[in-house]
Amino acid sequence: MLAKDSGEIVVRDLRDILANRGGDRGQTFGRLLGGLALVSARHGLRVELIAQENLKKIADRWPGDNPRHVSLQMYGESHEQLPSKMEVLFTQRKVGSRIVVVQQMNGVNIGDPLTDNSHRPDGYRFHDVFHLAYAVHLGWSPVIRALLKVKRKSDPRIDENEDGARAIIIEEGIATWIFNHSARQSPKHYAAVVEGRLDYALLKTVRGMVSGFEVADLPLWQWERAILEGFRVFRLLLENKGGTVEADLRKRTLTYKPLAAIAP
Repeated sequence: MLAKDSGEIVVRDLRDILANRGGDRGQTFGRLLGGLALVSARHGLRVELIAQENLKKIADRWPGDNPRHVSLQMYGESHEQLPSKMEVLFTQRKVGSRIVVVQQMNGVNIGDPLTDNSHRPDGYRFHDVFHLAYAVHLGWSPVIRALLKVKRKSDPRIDENEDGARAIIIEEGIATWIFNHSARQSPKHYAAVVEGRLDYALLKTVRGMVSGFEVADLPLWQWERAILEGFRVFRLLLENKGGTVEADLRKRTLTYKPLAAIAP
């Protein structure tokens, strides 16, 4: 009965909107709320608790203006933290028949030169920018910790369970899976997606993938921001065949400068 009434309200409301008619929606929704309360009581549920849980779910995904950023608890010594500011130069080069991307910080190579690891060129060689975005907006990136050698060795439990191989593999898996998802969109790589519009199922899957890790309880909107910001800069790197990316963890900004704007 409740489902039937809800359906009738939706159909009638849409019909009224299309016909530019008003109607007493207050009474209609009041009756619907009364029915919801009766059904909830029959199943031992309280409407106010249901409403509170739904409000939490909405805030987790769509927090409104100026949401409060949630930070991870700090573990380890001060010298084991992710740098508050990182400037990474991405340089694309041709080595034989391969196109590779070399990454440098302060003139020092970090990690191995990257290719697309694919039979068809798709730009994945620039994917480390996603890890920078996770560091900026989530305060989390086992991959960046490994590259910069800032694993939290002073706490063996954290070193093994949060900064170890499993966490690194999961982060790489998330980046790859989301990249493949983005490549199937039109336009590609979420070029037309704004905050609040990224696939909800994708975000929930990501949360499931990090279950049990320190980042598991961060709100979905932060994941969305990290993902979309990472792809915004990824598209610039791909278009310009490289550039410099500044990751500021205090300001939570990811800034791109093209190669032409970099002083020699």
